[in-house]
Amino acid sequence: MKYSLSILLLLFTSLAFGQQINPEKKLIQFSGIITDVDSNTVVPYVTVTNLTNKGQRYAANYKGFFSFTAYTGDTVSYSAVGYREQLYIIPAEISDTKFTAMIKLKSEIINLPMVRVYPWATVEDFTRDFMSMKVADDDYAIALKNLSRESISGMILTLPRDGGEIQSTNYRLNHDRALNKNMVQTNPLLNPFAWGKLMQSIFKGDKSRSSDN
Repeated sequence: MKYSLSILLLLFTSLAFGQQINPEKKLIQFSGIITDVDSNTVVPYVTVTNLTNKGQRYAANYKGFFSFTAYTGDTVSYSAVGYREQLYIIPAEISDTKFTAMIKLKSEIINLPMVRVYPWATVEDFTRDFMSMKVADDDYAIALKNLSRESISGMILTLPRDGGEIQSTNYRLNHDRALNKNMVQTNPLLNPFAWGKLMQSIFKGDKSRSSDN
């Protein structure tokens, strides 16, 4: 009796398991590499979901490679941030126990509406800042300030000489040197005529003081 129950239980389990698994499907090792459809660069860390097998999820590595066991005819979903979701159906007719596929993902571009950020939290803050705002001078007022006496005096003290001014100064100095090239300036202490004039001035001074006395 015990063996009969065991045989019946084994047959029931085999029948139930056979009903769950489709005999037409084949268990394979499904692998592949995920790349970008435009640049052919790998897309790392993509979420791979087997929709047929109760939504079982896998993850591709940093090189875009994935590998897991699946059945022929399963529908697999690929999703990543910045890319459109891609569905792939494993072919039903596969002779080998391994199958490799190249998955191409399309980047998803979302145009967001333009947002203008203002530095005022409320209308009252904007009104207060607007009323206290200092209006910039126009071109005429700026020109008057630049041509004022104080501005020109400050530029004279701080503004360096340009090339034309330096050239004019050098030309004048060179001209003076050329004119005074043959003129030798003597020391007045060694000039006897100068000493004579000095003595005459001293004597005249003594005579004028004596005449006053």
